[in-house]
Amino acid sequence: MPLLIVLLGIALLFFLIAKLKLNAFISFIIISLFVGIAGGMQLLDVIDSIQNGIGNTLGFLVLILGLGAMLGKLVADSGAAQQITTKLVKKFGKRNIQWAVVLTGFIVGIPMFYSVGFVILIPLVFTVAMSTGLPLLYVGLPMLASLSVTHGYLPPHPAPTAIASMFGADIGKTLLYGIVVAVPAIVIAGPLLARTKIISRITATPLKEFYNPVELKEEQMPSMSVSIFTALLPVILIGFATVVNHFVSDDFVLKKIIDFIGNPVIAMLISVLVAIFTLGLSRGKKMTEVMESLTSSISSITMVLLIIAGAGALKQILVDSGVSDYIADLIKGTNLSPLFLAWLIATVIRVCVGSATVAGLTTAGIVLPLVSGDGVSAELMVLAIGSGSLMLSHVNDSGFWLFKEYFNLSVKETLSTWTVMETTVGVIGLVGVLILNIFV
Repeated sequence: MPLLIVLLGIALLFFLIAKLKLNAFISFIIISLFVGIAGGMQLLDVIDSIQNGIGNTLGFLVLILGLGAMLGKLVADSGAAQQITTKLVKKFGKRNIQWAVVLTGFIVGIPMFYSVGFVILIPLVFTVAMSTGLPLLYVGLPMLASLSVTHGYLPPHPAPTAIASMFGADIGKTLLYGIVVAVPAIVIAGPLLARTKIISRITATPLKEFYNPVELKEEQMPSMSVSIFTALLPVILIGFATVVNHFVSDDFVLKKIIDFIGNPVIAMLISVLVAIFTLGLSRGKKMTEVMESLTSSISSITMVLLIIAGAGALKQILVDSGVSDYIADLIKGTNLSPLFLAWLIATVIRVCVGSATVAGLTTAGIVLPLVSGDGVSAELMVLAIGSGSLMLSHVNDSGFWLFKEYFNLSVKETLSTWTVMETTVGVIGLVGVLILNIFV
């Protein structure tokens, strides 16, 4: 019965948004109420769950998306993104620009949360597409595939790191195996998928607030060094903290300061403050002019934040109503391969709950006894769960809405692009894990 309620709720959510064209945020709240009440939750508990879901989701994302939007706007308006793009196109050539974006996304994605990397790199994607005349999805999907894979597979991201700790898996081996599995997943789900007919027939248009449609002259743009430093400063700060923490003990006198600076929120705040100077004030702009630019960047993502908040509310309802536990009871007792079983459970929970992190951590708790079995690699179990946690992203996933809103796509178009890409990543990840299992 709980599974039927969830499936009915998701179907109704599709109907409200895609058929009736109801605002996505309102639709999420309605479906959250429906699923919670139909699932037997007390009325006041449903309200509390919705509030907690929205609060927990926005508590981090509102800071990341807000500061990221500001940084992205400054990078775009100043011509920094155009400067970086020009050099990338010149270095790799228009023919190989996908690989430049893939490499950038992978490097940025390893130390950085998905949402942070998304908002930092999306103006660059818009500018690359504009300056080269290439379709937006042709350029954007490879970058997103890189970010998604690193988010789901590789430490130091929250879910892989936490699962590795639960399983007693070696972080170094998990990272090494993860990179081996990640490379084919990114290549197939990124550059190759973006060239297929299913993707090329869909036309995406960038969110106008996040790119500058005017080609600037060389003297109007900041230098390449300033552009790269400012745009990637969050990566530098977070990456520096991550690397240092691997070599210093908890007793190191500066560890707390390094952790503070490397926190994604603080790193983004520092980066915005630096960008205000390097891309604004130092180039002759007045403070009022720079602040107007920042204000416009925030107003443009208001609905995006509300939609993501709605997805968070539904996710919390599904968690609090016990859907994950119910699914676990249905699947337990099977004789399937532990790696495939872990992937399958993560996939099912991902479809129902939406959050890759929740799906991964919930699955880890379910399959933990299997890791102690003979012949089961703890590191490969981490990767199997990570692959499943990325499968079949749809309307209850905040990443789905980030992609949809920033690329100005319909729900149907997002399902045909984003969902296909995420599913490809998940399937190729499973195949890679099963092949690695033969050798390790």
